Amino acid sequence: MSVDLHIHSTMSDGTQAPSEIVAEALDKGLTAIAIADHDTVAGVRLALDNARGTDLTIVPAVEISTEHDGAEVHILGYYFDLRDRELGEVFRYVRSARLLRGDEIAAKLRQRGIEISLGDIEAESNGESLGRPHAAAALLRKGYVKTQQEAFDRYLGRGKPAYVPRYKLTPFAAAEAIRAAGGCSVLAHPGLGVGTRMIRDLAEAGLNGLEAYHSQHTPSNTRRALELAEEYGMLVTGGTDSHGPGGSHPVAIGECEVPDECFEALLAWAQENNAHIPE
Repeated sequence: MSVDLHIHSTMSDGTQAPSEIVAEALDKGLTAIAIADHDTVAGVRLALDNARGTDLTIVPAVEISTEHDGAEVHILGYYFDLRDRELGEVFRYVRSARLLRGDEIAAKLRQRGIEISLGDIEAESNGESLGRPHAAAALLRKGYVKTQQEAFDRYLGRGKPAYVPRYKLTPFAAAEAIRAAGGCSVLAHPGLGVGTRMIRDLAEAGLNGLEAYHSQHTPSNTRRALELAEEYGMLVTGGTDSHGPGGSHPVAIGECEVPDECFEALLAWAQENNAHIPE
């Protein structure tokens, strides 16, 4: 098992640069990885450059954050056109909304006597996609909390004083945007709070796959996802969802048992559908 199809870099909320991820993947003997940052493909381009001339395959990927009926639903996209203008507009719109959200979070924190600005939050992000982990890092850096998890528990988690809802792009719209860009749409970590009805509705709307293998899935989560994928005729993918050693749930890349067949089936889909496969 030598593939990891769900990794985050510093271009969104990961703690490793794309070059570091590529180097670690090569050191571990992985054959294929996907940097699936939130709402940006900047890390994909850097990874492609860093892996050029090696035996490591970089799968173009992205993770789009959406919401449905008050619950977060994440949609992964693979082998889409990195230059697609309409998908790029979706990314830009979501990133703009993230900046507004960051400003609102900072304002709520200041109302509680915590001197945090949007600039402080942005300073914790080396990439294009701003998120709550960057606000948590700012709180940690300024000494208001002892850990990033404490920042979520006290201020940033759902229902906490500085929580601000994200822009509510629907999972159906995200999946459609990926398909329109020629890509393969996959529901990320379905075992983490996504109901069977949601999966069925997405499958009927044209979702291509389910991420059955995930570092936080239990064996029963994986079995259920595999059964549903078979029932609806969908692809199966998997990955660590690694955010690097400094992430909120630290897991190293390649540390999730993902069968090589997941990558092989995804590549076959791309070939059969004339998708955009980097040379």
